[in-house]
Amino acid sequence: MKAFKEDYDTPIRVGQKVAVVGGGNVAMDAARTALRLGAEVNIVYRRSEAELPARVEEVHHAKEEGVILDILTNPTEIIGDENGWVKGMKCVRMELGEPDASGRRKPVVVEGSEFILDVDTVIMSLGTSPNPLISSTTKGLEINKHKCIVAEDETGLTSRAGVYAGGDAVTGAATAILAMGAGKKAANAIDEFLK
Repeated sequence: MKAFKEDYDTPIRVGQKVAVVGGGNVAMDAARTALRLGAEVNIVYRRSEAELPARVEEVHHAKEEGVILDILTNPTEIIGDENGWVKGMKCVRMELGEPDASGRRKPVVVEGSEFILDVDTVIMSLGTSPNPLISSTTKGLEINKHKCIVAEDETGLTSRAGVYAGGDAVTGAATAILAMGAGKKAANAIDEFLK
């Protein structure tokens, strides 16, 4: 693992061997970014390459840049050293079993396939739910049944005076352009609020 980068206000520890758990577009972005920072990168995904939720172009570019795809692989444990730093990740090999109710083949563990992936950093890139930290630490912030922040469409104003939100934290997973539009609306509303 590289030392902390000292030229930042907040030191950043840059991994040399990075595992990105997940298979969506965000996982591809995280993997390519880590690769560009100098790491060897493995994307760990429990289904087949054909079932990766990322766009085909994203997968192609990640592979082209040197990201290693560990498909049909599922992490079971992150291993830490005596100081609490990541030193590896236990994984098992998977195979596709019978289709579930949606018709998608369910991944099944291959018995006796356990192995340890030698990594010093793990990036979890799973799911599309908003970070619950914001709503759980901000009193008076209303959330809906999907745990998204409730905000006005035109201004981004939340249930708490002076607090604005937009993008995926409000709508759930959506496009970057919608998030940018929500940010612009909220910025205008914040400007008006401050005046």
